[in-house]
Amino acid sequence: MKLELGNCLLEQRLHDCGMTREQLARALFIKPERIGDYIDNKRVMPLKAAISIADTVQCDVRDLYEWHPIIQSSISNE
Repeated sequence: MKLELGNCLLEQRLHDCGMTREQLARALFIKPERIGDYIDNKRVMPLKAAISIADTVQCDVRDLYEWHPIIQSSISNE
């Protein structure tokens, strides 16, 4: 099944683990603005960053975003 990326759920994951944006940024040696860009859906996390973030906030990498199935209509040639 093909999936489309939805909204970033990082803010919820941070809340779940009791961590702030600033703490996460410090733990990963990146600017807090970058974390804000992910949360505000201004940037999509690169895979390497997503894996590091998921590991740090102790969640599955797939739990960092909403996922929406793409339903493809079948085209019939009659």
